[in-house]
Amino acid sequence: MANITYDEAIEAFEYRDGELFWKIKPHGAVQAGDKVGGVRNDGYVIFGYKQKRHRAHRIIFLMHNGFMPDDIDHIDGNRSNNKIENLRSATRCQNQYNKKMMKNNKSGVRCVSWDNSKNKWAVYVNFERKRKFYGYFEDLEIAALVANEVRDKLHGEFARAA
Repeated sequence: MANITYDEAIEAFEYRDGELFWKIKPHGAVQAGDKVGGVRNDGYVIFGYKQKRHRAHRIIFLMHNGFMPDDIDHIDGNRSNNKIENLRSATRCQNQYNKKMMKNNKSGVRCVSWDNSKNKWAVYVNFERKRKFYGYFEDLEIAALVANEVRDKLHGEFARAA
């Protein structure tokens, strides 16, 4: 994926309600006014421009903010929702704090797992690339409360409840 400049983005694209449309005729059968890109299997809207691949949310962010951050977070976790109000600049860690719960999570609660050796629920929360232990709990609800409180404190606006 390669970046384009603010001026290139403003010249080539029009933003409308979370989607990009071509202002120019970029190539082949694509016409000015056509919607840009398609949704990949991972949910990102991607397209080709000047023989390079681009993600639509990055171009939309650039067009509205005038700069391209290292990471852009989709606030609602939906990678296809590229409305500008759903996009925010983030660090790599912040972006990870807001990711969806892993499919192999067995507790149903972020940062809570079962410890067979203790026969209790364990709370571990990642912060700034370090994993920290916050206790063992017999009750899943209490473990969930602790995990959510710690994540809210450490992850702030990037904390995701579920």
